[in-house]
Amino acid sequence: MFMLGPLGFTAPLVLLGLIALPVLWLLLRAVPPAPIRRRFPGVALLLGLRDEEAEADKTPLWLLLLRAAAIGAAILAFAGPVLNPQPVEPASDLPLLVLMDGTWADAADWPRRVERAQVLVEAAGRAGRTVALARLSDRPELPLFQSADAVAARLAGMQPHPFGPVDLAGWAALLQQAGAVETVWYSDGLDWPGRAVLQATLLDAGRLRVFEAPRPLLALRPVRFQDGAVQIVALRLPAAGEQAVEVSARGLDPSGIDRELARATLTFASGATEAETALELPPELRNRLTRFEISGTRSAGAVTLTDDSLKRRKVALIGGGADAEGLLLLSPTHYLRQALQPVADLLEGGLKDVLQANPDVIVLTDVARMTQAESDGLATWAAKGGLLLRFAGPKLAASDIGRGAADPLLPVRLREGGRSLGGAMSWGDPKALAPFGKDSPFFGLPIPPEVTVKAQVLAEPDPDLAARTIAALADGTPLVTRKPIGQGQVVLFHVTANADWSSLPLSGLFVQMMERLAVSTRPGQPEAGDLAGRIFAPERVLDAYGALQDPGSLPGVAGEDLAQAQPGPALLPGLYADEDRRVALNVIRPDTALSPAVWRAGVRQDWQEALQERALKGVFLAGALLLLLADVLAALRVSGRLSGSLAARLCVALLALGLAPEARAQDDGFAIAATTEVRLAHVLSGDRKLDDLADAGLRGIGARLFERTTIEPAEPMAVDIERDELAFFPFLYWPISADAPLPSVAAYQKLNLYLRSGGMILFDTRDAGMVGGTSLEAKRLQLIASGLDIPPIAPIAPDHVLTRTFYLLQDFPGRHDGPIWVEAPPPDAVQAEGMPFRSLNDGVTPVVIGGNDWAAAWAMDDRGIPLYPVGRGSAGERQREISYRFGINLIMHVLTGNYKSDQVHVPALLERLGQ
Repeated sequence: MFMLGPLGFTAPLVLLGLIALPVLWLLLRAVPPAPIRRRFPGVALLLGLRDEEAEADKTPLWLLLLRAAAIGAAILAFAGPVLNPQPVEPASDLPLLVLMDGTWADAADWPRRVERAQVLVEAAGRAGRTVALARLSDRPELPLFQSADAVAARLAGMQPHPFGPVDLAGWAALLQQAGAVETVWYSDGLDWPGRAVLQATLLDAGRLRVFEAPRPLLALRPVRFQDGAVQIVALRLPAAGEQAVEVSARGLDPSGIDRELARATLTFASGATEAETALELPPELRNRLTRFEISGTRSAGAVTLTDDSLKRRKVALIGGGADAEGLLLLSPTHYLRQALQPVADLLEGGLKDVLQANPDVIVLTDVARMTQAESDGLATWAAKGGLLLRFAGPKLAASDIGRGAADPLLPVRLREGGRSLGGAMSWGDPKALAPFGKDSPFFGLPIPPEVTVKAQVLAEPDPDLAARTIAALADGTPLVTRKPIGQGQVVLFHVTANADWSSLPLSGLFVQMMERLAVSTRPGQPEAGDLAGRIFAPERVLDAYGALQDPGSLPGVAGEDLAQAQPGPALLPGLYADEDRRVALNVIRPDTALSPAVWRAGVRQDWQEALQERALKGVFLAGALLLLLADVLAALRVSGRLSGSLAARLCVALLALGLAPEARAQDDGFAIAATTEVRLAHVLSGDRKLDDLADAGLRGIGARLFERTTIEPAEPMAVDIERDELAFFPFLYWPISADAPLPSVAAYQKLNLYLRSGGMILFDTRDAGMVGGTSLEAKRLQLIASGLDIPPIAPIAPDHVLTRTFYLLQDFPGRHDGPIWVEAPPPDAVQAEGMPFRSLNDGVTPVVIGGNDWAAAWAMDDRGIPLYPVGRGSAGERQREISYRFGINLIMHVLTGNYKSDQVHVPALLERLGQ
């Protein structure tokens, strides 16, 4: 291919035809346009005379240039011009191997990588080469060389994984069997283990090229709670200069809606690869957090999920009145306080006072007597999900609590007195603990041999005793028993909370048992021993773009694997849970550091962005044809057979016809599709997931319109405000993202004409109407709206026509329930006599602005099942129903205009009719 700047030619020899243009020039000068023949009687006097020197008139210079340009355009067309041709590599008959890292680090620019790889595969197909495609984040498998068309089809559906390469050394061993190949490697830019070995193997097999975009790569380590604050650490590849990133802390608000609860800014120093900050939050807010993410970065590595390790539980300690007596080490709550103070928020006081604070756990140490009001309040609190943890002692052993009839605040009935071991009057030697059973929450914990029990309260034999025993002594007597109370539970340690009856409070096992019972905060990074013997089921898993997905039919994971393993095909990052614990497995581990990939000598590296290759043969041929048609018109004009104004108009028409034949055909198809049926439309945001959500939302509200009204909308359409005609659509849904592109000047002109012509745009920032427009989406909307001709807006009035277009509404929720703004009513709007509402906007409000994420509430799949949760339980489904009703009101308002508003004129109309 012959290159001439950004233009290439596939048949450069045809360009030699341009040498003939001077010959054409001479011919055209010798053959002028034929003159008009007119009969004039006086010419008869000239008959018979001869002009000795006959000379033809010269062809005009502009006509010569026009004809030369037409022939030159035809020559260029047959030379095969190509815009932005891909660099021509030395001819090779070797098979082509395309490697994609396909990791979370590729997610941010994955579409561009796929587009570039498709161009490469198509070029290989034109050369008749076979192609193989491999994703290094898959398990090693010998690549299959196929036709380029088959590989291109696979490539279009390929997505990155939310983890790193599985086994690069294994890939290297397999690729040694592939023989001589040429390899193109689309790298994510990170230095994964085994990359050097794979590089050496590929260089031995043939030429190796690497495509690696020079883009910033950011990641988050798992957050941890330390020194009273949430510690956040961000990572990046080595880079010069400072860089500030914003981290959003998200969680559920009291209504169960996911939203941003806090935001922190981290600044990388020049050359630094880590940035850290501390985020101080009140316990109530901190316990609601579910994830942290780097704003504006779509990657699983830029997201860290939180679990029980971030939630400091509120624990109330009640010591039975003995805390102030005797030595500190003999205090019933001393060892509990020492174990729990670093990892929980402790409350102390009377039982009535701590119940009002609604703690997560209440610990009673040797408390035997309670008033009836205290007992009832404690039972009610436990039934709502609280954990009541009780310890025995001399008072409980001497009382009649739990004797005879079962006590609701004890898991088992107790025998009178107690059991003493290892003394002069004892029943035997101190007893060790028996191994924990598989059904026990303590299963898997190692039991130190020095832990012994020398006294305990005994349980009465009952049919339920074995099922309620979760820890026992070596002789089988219960040490810890448990019973459910409503949604909560009561647990009894049959020994004291201090060292009087056992050495258990002096051991590390005591702390681990508190963690297993969810009394204390979980450790930030669980160890294999903490999770051993337990199976954790996946609740939600992360995809490569950092979005949480349903785990589907993924199996449970052994606790020891969850604590030690790295994310991979068999263990996706996400949230895992068993009966009483949730563990987050994040892509980035606490000890992870980002290192750039290092390439060996002989590896060609391409850092440039690929431009789309475009063949221009058709364009040049069309241009040549138009120039030849213009030449015909010019010849007619010069010869006097065509008037100048008509010739000019025909030339302009031909030029317009040739400039955009494809665009016109496309516009015709778009116009036909948009106007043959009623269609709802959404504005393309540039974010594929957001566009898919908008499409699903409009499908959902369209289905409800079809069911409940006479409006039968067709499939919704996506609108590009830069290219498409907007007048075809009465309604546009515009979801705003934080990085939404600003419209061009031409697009603003189209949008303003659309609004002035009666169209409506529903702007949705999806931020739950954050106060003061402080969210990134709200700020972006302010920039976008600055160029729009929007009338003054105000919060929707209770008597606005949108409240009664089809349904009577007071709220306008989506997935969130926040305020909305519409065109402000005129200052002179008054209530008509006899009517319950004012004469407000006599027409359709051009804009509706809110942040309620209506598309998520409306969205449904092909079976009519909602795609996204709204609120909780029946209250959430009621909110979804009101959201549907708002959507129906909105579309009815758009299509019927001021129909409902005209009711204010009914009294005047009746008066005119004499009624």
